[in-house]
Amino acid sequence: MSEEQAREWVRATFGVSRETQLERFAAILTEASAKQNLISASTLDTMWTRHITDSAQLVPLASNAGEGAWLDIGSGAGLPGIVAAILSDRPVVLVEPRVRRVEFLREAALLLGLTHVSVEHAKVEAFTPSQPAAIVSARAVAELSKLLAASVHCTSLSTLWVLPKGRQAETEVAAARRKWHGSFHVEPSMTQPESGIVVAIGVRPR
Repeated sequence: MSEEQAREWVRATFGVSRETQLERFAAILTEASAKQNLISASTLDTMWTRHITDSAQLVPLASNAGEGAWLDIGSGAGLPGIVAAILSDRPVVLVEPRVRRVEFLREAALLLGLTHVSVEHAKVEAFTPSQPAAIVSARAVAELSKLLAASVHCTSLSTLWVLPKGRQAETEVAAARRKWHGSFHVEPSMTQPESGIVVAIGVRPR
């Protein structure tokens, strides 16, 4: 997928106004990355394929989730959390333990007018939402079994998990099934064909 194809998919799927908001976020992210290591400089020229659309593809995968907040764990550069907030009207909670990343996320949400976004300065293990999350996402945070163990207290059996896991998606799912009940499957990434996205529901310890 080329950069233009990535943008075209966003435009066709979510509309021009949301594409424009994502373009603004890409500019904010690029500027901030010059001051702290939010994303690799080598990926700036492929911002849409590697980061924006790569995150945006999670939103349709979560379209059947029930009412409630989208919880993004280890939000870092706002990927996929800020992208999900731009493309969804549901509340989005970003959980991030690093102070400078928290500051960036709060500033980005303010600049983009994302009033339905809240940023929690915490490790997910120490965070408990007021209601179980409807959706959980996490990008490059931890191996699947460890991620579930750290965050399952934030969820219910109806929570939908959408977790980009790269080339190891199938392997991580196989390992997780030994410790966790639930319905797990792997969706191919549209931006990185060799990568997979774990989609799960009904997750609970064995």
